[in-house]
Amino acid sequence: MNYKNPDEHGYYGEFGGAFIPEMLYPNVEELKNNYLEIIESEDFQHEYQNLLKDYVGRATPLYLAQNLSKKYGTTIYLKREDLNHTGAHKINNALGQVLLAKRLGKTRIIAETGAGQHGVATATACALLGLECIVYMGEIDIQRQAPNVARMKMLGAEVIPATSGSKTLKDAVNEALRDWINNSVTTHYVIGSVVGPHPFPDLVARFQSIISKEIREQLQEKTGRSTPDYVIACVGGGSNAAGTFYHFVNEENVKIIAAEAGGLGIDSGKSAATTFLGTLGVLHGSKSLVMQTEDGQVIEPHSISAGLDYPGIGPFHAHLFKEKRAEFFSINDEEALRSAFELTKLEGIIPALESAHALAVLDKKKFNENDVVVICLSGRGDKDMETYLKNL
Repeated sequence: MNYKNPDEHGYYGEFGGAFIPEMLYPNVEELKNNYLEIIESEDFQHEYQNLLKDYVGRATPLYLAQNLSKKYGTTIYLKREDLNHTGAHKINNALGQVLLAKRLGKTRIIAETGAGQHGVATATACALLGLECIVYMGEIDIQRQAPNVARMKMLGAEVIPATSGSKTLKDAVNEALRDWINNSVTTHYVIGSVVGPHPFPDLVARFQSIISKEIREQLQEKTGRSTPDYVIACVGGGSNAAGTFYHFVNEENVKIIAAEAGGLGIDSGKSAATTFLGTLGVLHGSKSLVMQTEDGQVIEPHSISAGLDYPGIGPFHAHLFKEKRAEFFSINDEEALRSAFELTKLEGIIPALESAHALAVLDKKKFNENDVVVICLSGRGDKDMETYLKNL
């Protein structure tokens, strides 16, 4: 089975598609009809790859975490996306989409952000490429991610608070979609994860697939084999995970593990573990697993990490879950914090709270001593210092 690419209607198995208001149809169709031709063109790839190398700082290292490996009795490599310019994997996609938007003749960029990393990455790409940038961010996330808000403003972006609902990521997406409906001709919406109507899940996965492409090449160089035994990544909507899994999903010898935000626990009513709590529904333009009530009202998610408290999951990941191609773990707030402090003490690396969820899988799963385990360290932890200090 080909897990990597959706069918012509944007479906991964039963998940995906484009469920959009009529007003958005022209935008989405324009994107769908042009994105592959543009991003696969030699001219686009030349500019994009040069920027990834000289501006973003790719390839990011594949780091053998010796102290962590010793503790868990296996071989653990960290894919250091935290070392990208702007401090996370988000720049891979933001830069690609802003370049694409320019080629489509757009002059204005909108984005949503939770933890602020995607907002910063989009604002960075817009500053570099000379486009107007508006970022929607939940009012609560604005408070808990103040350093990233400051960075966005310094980069010239306008940050607009989303004050409805839970005032977090899903509400920021709602506001961004409203804006896009009202400004369809001039504006491109840079979705930050593998969510939304087709072609966004595929578009974002393709830009993030650089992560697994490099892992293959770097593993070959370090170990003489291009596939690990396990790849692990955290999943909210799931863009860093899609990038980490992309070139391995069709390799049956590679086991795939996704870590979701369990919040205060799956049964607590304050969680974001969609594969454990979600049912089939439509959220933000695609059919996937959604945390919702029996009558289809979205249940407010909770996670200590602003980037993972999303009440759905990308259709790519929903398909991997349904087909049992990936194993999903629910990691609660306490477990994520513990893993963040452990990595900091053992390896001198302060991870983003999101990435700490992936690290926490090490306590939940037994690995053999000859296994090669690759964990995506999707972002750095300076944006989460306030939360860490509270929990020291």
